Amino acid sequence: MEVEVKLRLPEADTYKRLTKLLSPFHIKTLNQENNFFDTASGALASQRAVLRLRFLDNDSRCIISLKAKPVLIDGVSRVEEDEEEIEASVGRSCVVEPLRLNTIESRILRRCKEEFGILEGDGFVGLGGFENLREVFDWKGLKLEVDETKYVFGTCYEVECESEDPEGVKKVLEGFLNEYGIQYSYSEMSKFAVFRSGKLP
Repeated sequence: MEVEVKLRLPEADTYKRLTKLLSPFHIKTLNQENNFFDTASGALASQRAVLRLRFLDNDSRCIISLKAKPVLIDGVSRVEEDEEEIEASVGRSCVVEPLRLNTIESRILRRCKEEFGILEGDGFVGLGGFENLREVFDWKGLKLEVDETKYVFGTCYEVECESEDPEGVKKVLEGFLNEYGIQYSYSEMSKFAVFRSGKLP
């Protein structure tokens, strides 16, 4: 179970102010390209599951993930998540030809078949995706991820922090943001949900 605090930032200027404040604690920058898949009949969506291929930093890595049963309440996200790394070239071939997902060796794709009832004859289709620029900071022992997510219909900004104590993290993080006048709100939709809605929240 992945548990994260998710706080939405209202605009680019707020995002820039926050990343500047956090700059002394910067660890790395990640360029992420996210692509999503389902069957033509929506077998995964009907069971509240999402299959994603994520490419990192010009195809240096490719992560396939399966997320299920998401819940997002008061800025705290809980979701069942399973991840596995595959060859980036294999991932790219699946983006071009989603049916190839049925043919590659993958624990996660076996789970799609065994747990979610996806048959080889069902076939996968590409749903599209979005790009995400992630700035990662080590701040007060917390790993903060500040995201600039670019959809075809606009850009969103968000702060995420994975923790087993989300309420404690939220209190510390909100105190910091309020101290410096950084506007924020609790995220009400996942990035994937925003993508599928076709409009900014």
